Amino acid sequence: MKKRNLLSLENYSPDEIQQILTLAADLKKQKGLRLDILSGRSVGLLFQKPSNRTRVSFEVGIWQLGGNCIYLGPEEIDLGKRESAQDVAKTLSRYLDAIVARTHTHEDIIALGNNASVPIINGLSNLYHPCQALADIFSIKEKFGTFQDISIAYIGDGNNVCHSLILAGLKMGLTINVATPQGYEPSPQIVSKAEKIAQDNGAHFVLTHSAQNAIKAAKVIYTDVWTSMGQEKEAQQRLQDFADYQLNRSLTDLADPQHIFMHCLPAHRGQEVTDEVIDGPNSIVFDQAENRMHVQKAVLHFLMKP
Repeated sequence: MKKRNLLSLENYSPDEIQQILTLAADLKKQKGLRLDILSGRSVGLLFQKPSNRTRVSFEVGIWQLGGNCIYLGPEEIDLGKRESAQDVAKTLSRYLDAIVARTHTHEDIIALGNNASVPIINGLSNLYHPCQALADIFSIKEKFGTFQDISIAYIGDGNNVCHSLILAGLKMGLTINVATPQGYEPSPQIVSKAEKIAQDNGAHFVLTHSAQNAIKAAKVIYTDVWTSMGQEKEAQQRLQDFADYQLNRSLTDLADPQHIFMHCLPAHRGQEVTDEVIDGPNSIVFDQAENRMHVQKAVLHFLMKP
C-alpha cells in the first residue's frame, strides 16, 4: 500500500473522512481495551510546541492499539536549527512506523511529509489542525446522528482550527458560518478552497464580521482562544479587537435552543467564553476532548493498515 499522510484534509474525500469516522465509532465502543492493531509498531511524537490533549490522547491511543510511542520534544530535535526537517524525516523513517508532528510552521509538516517513507500526521501547524477537525465533526455526528441540516457558527479568530473545521465541515455537507473581527479572517487561500468545496458538496459557507448574524439559529457554536501560542505580544490588542465576539449567554441565546457548544481547548475563561456557557448544559467540550483519542486511533488505523 502506498504511503499516505494526513497533512491537512484538503486531499481527503468525503468518503475517506466517513471511513475514519466509522472506524472511530467502532474503536470508541472498545474504549479501554488493548488491541493488537499496531502490535510491534512504533509511532513517534515529534513536537515543537507543548501539548496536553494532543500528546496524551496520542500516547494513550497508541498504547491501546498495541503500539509503542516515543515522544520527541524540542530539546531532542529542533527542526531547522539542530537538523533540517528533511534529514529528520529520513532518519526517523528508519526507526519508526509513523510520525505525528506538531510544528511551528506548515512548511515543516510538508517537508516531513515529502521526505519521510512512513505516514506523517499533522498534530498541529500554524495553518491546519486536521485531527482536531475530525474529532469535531465526529462529535457533531455523535450528538445529532446526522450531518443534514446542521449549521456551525464559528466565532472568533480565523486560525488553524478554524481552517480545518471549515474544510472538514464543508466536505461533509455542513453549513459553516464564520464570524471574525476585521483583519482576523481565515486565510484567503483557505476561503478560496472553502468556496470550491462548498460548491462541490452542496454545502454553504458564509464569512461575516457579525457574530449575531453567524450564530442565529445555529445548531453548533464553536470558538477558540483569541491569542494562540506565539501571539503573546498581540494579546492586549486582541482583547480589544475580539471584545464583541465573546460567547456569553446573551449571544448563545440567539442559537437553536438545542445547540451544542464546542471548544478545542485550552479555554481562556472570561475571554472568548464565559463560565456559564462552557460549563452549561449545551457544552460538549469534554466529550469533544475525549473524542480526539478515538478519532486519532482511527487515523492511525486508516493510515497504517497493511
